[in-house]
Amino acid sequence: MRSAADTILQTPEKSLSQQIYDRLLTMLIERELPAGTVLQERKLAEALDVSRTPAREALNRLETEGFISRHPGNSMIVREFSARELTEVLHVRALLEAEAVSLAIGRIPAKELDVIETGVRRILEDRDPDPLDDWKVDTLLHGTIAEAAGNALLAKMALELRLKTRMFNLTHMPERFRVGHLEHLRIIEAIRAEDKEAAKAAVRDHIEGVKSSIIRKLSEV
Repeated sequence: MRSAADTILQTPEKSLSQQIYDRLLTMLIERELPAGTVLQERKLAEALDVSRTPAREALNRLETEGFISRHPGNSMIVREFSARELTEVLHVRALLEAEAVSLAIGRIPAKELDVIETGVRRILEDRDPDPLDDWKVDTLLHGTIAEAAGNALLAKMALELRLKTRMFNLTHMPERFRVGHLEHLRIIEAIRAEDKEAAKAAVRDHIEGVKSSIIRKLSEV
């Protein structure tokens, strides 16, 4: 069985930093690297059996995007997002994704919507949904909308903000599983009807629901 390092080493060095970045980002959003974890360039490079240059590039990119912060000694630490940062992220998400769904109206084939809706309904029928399956279905809907909007920058920004939202442990809010996917069905229905205003309102309400749940959860801590 090939190790992650073996797989990485089969590609040109130019793409090593991207693969390291992707792996670290996955570990961050899945909380395999929780807030407070120290990431050192040298140790990361040694663990992956790669040179320090691509490891440094991946860490620098994560720092630029706000997922980690630099501390004395050139070490990087996984950030913990504050309630204020999360609410700001969700506010901007609502603006971007409402615009994205407006642009996407009429551009998403019915067959793609069928696949997404099937996934949503499967999650709703599951009495004990897997958080990863929930995330995949959520990503499929939001990602499809962003891509169909036809604006690469908007799609990139929306994805980065969704990942930052994901850094908050949504598994601590089980009430969002069912409600969130019912909101997804409302979004899909509006897209099918090609009703831009209804779709924008559905997206805004969905993200506002996430924000309200996060604020409520943080107030309990």
